[in-house]
Amino acid sequence: MIQHARNVALGAGLLLSLAGCAGHQVLDAGSVERGEASYYAERYNGRTTASGERLDTAALTAAHRRLPFGTRVEVTNLDTDQSVEVRINDRGPFTRGRIIDLTPAAARRIGLTESGVAPVAVQVTQRP
Repeated sequence: MIQHARNVALGAGLLLSLAGCAGHQVLDAGSVERGEASYYAERYNGRTTASGERLDTAALTAAHRRLPFGTRVEVTNLDTDQSVEVRINDRGPFTRGRIIDLTPAAARRIGLTESGVAPVAVQVTQRP
């Protein structure tokens, strides 16, 4: 009886985790995702990212919830039409509506530092 309950619980957990993934779009090379971008505060410089790297706010890197570490994406600020290519090395952002967090260096390249948040298009240019 206990084994049966454990199996039911494990099965239910598996179904819930698969259902949670079902709504997430998988981005292949050339795919475009639209949403809002933000950027890291300078105070996070040197902290360990989810990939294990140290965050370098002068580097052209970013956080994305689902893309594999090492994926390269082109981020275009839809307000300024400026673009930058970044490498995914962290997870986030975790604010509803935001799809990517950029380093301050990348944010400056696309004119994001004034507003702090901007609508962007994120296109995968290279998968690891």
